[in-house]
Amino acid sequence: MTLAPLRDPYFTHRHRRLLHVLRVALALGITYAITEAFAIPHRGWALVSTVMVMGNLPHIGGVLDKGRQRLLGTLLGAAWGLALIAMPVAGHWLLPLGALAGIALATWITFGKRYGYGGLMFAISLLLVVGDGTQELGVALWRSLDVLLGTLIGIAVTVLVLPHKATDLLRFAMADNLDHMARLYHAHTSAGAGLDVDTRELLKACSKLLVKQRGLVDAIHREHRLTRAEQDDLISLQRRMFSTIELLLETHWNTRAGHERIDAMHGLRDQQHTLARGIGTLAFQVRTGQPVDVELAPFDLQRHAALAGDAYAEDGRRLFSPSGYLWLNRELARLTGELIERLGGLERLPSRRLRRGASRNGLVDDRNPAPPHRRGHP
Repeated sequence: MTLAPLRDPYFTHRHRRLLHVLRVALALGITYAITEAFAIPHRGWALVSTVMVMGNLPHIGGVLDKGRQRLLGTLLGAAWGLALIAMPVAGHWLLPLGALAGIALATWITFGKRYGYGGLMFAISLLLVVGDGTQELGVALWRSLDVLLGTLIGIAVTVLVLPHKATDLLRFAMADNLDHMARLYHAHTSAGAGLDVDTRELLKACSKLLVKQRGLVDAIHREHRLTRAEQDDLISLQRRMFSTIELLLETHWNTRAGHERIDAMHGLRDQQHTLARGIGTLAFQVRTGQPVDVELAPFDLQRHAALAGDAYAEDGRRLFSPSGYLWLNRELARLTGELIERLGGLERLPSRRLRRGASRNGLVDDRNPAPPHRRGHP
């Protein structure tokens, strides 16, 4: 039996929830087996630490980013607690006040920063070590060992067992977002064709996917595939494309004359449909890990300038709406072209793993890597 399907990024993405549950269960089993085999005291703290480490980290980038914070916070918190216990205590008030001072200091330092999770782990580890303040130094040392053991096992299992990469999650989220925008734009340009597209649901999905990509920035940066600046550019361009499509969808004509002028612009619909197919092709190339090489035909507005500039209402007022509508279409084409250029310049975004997986899943034909539903179309 080959393990290739288990390493398939499409498999790990499709079943990411189930795989994360299995990783958590495996890590807990390993932690329990080690603590049981070596009869480590207070082993419950190791199990708690394992769950805390893996609870919200289903992908490698999150582990590498927050794992360092967890380890550092655990070490510093345990060290602070051990130092308090080892001090010659003049009264029972010194231990809780020392713990409170340490937590206050960590909260102050990490407030409003991306290292806030390290501060949280510092506080939790400190409280686990100190406990109710009545235990001996040996108890505190065993608790510190349990916390570190559980943390390390959680990180190791997440990284080594059927790992899910944050960069893959970004690729799929970006591809889904581009696909949704292509469908929205195509539905707008084919409004009279009776297409069954729920634009409201697609708009909500696009918004969620943009938020999802923003939440992956630190994790992807930790995987050393894309920098934060590169991700910011990609997300910004998608957001601007989305806003432009929203404006197009909300286009309403105050007069019949403006609408008739747009309908009279021969070739405009063909340009719009070509742009929609280009956005969809871009989504396909991102999803399947191919180098981005989409070619967009220039969105020529000069051919429609006369009809747009000479539009007048029945009362003789000049109409500016046709010109604004054309500008929105050209802006969408410009933003799409800029996104294609940015993606094409990212050497570490294409993925051989995704290309191999796409072939196994029937998403591409090795003899013709074009999107199956677009082959043979202009």
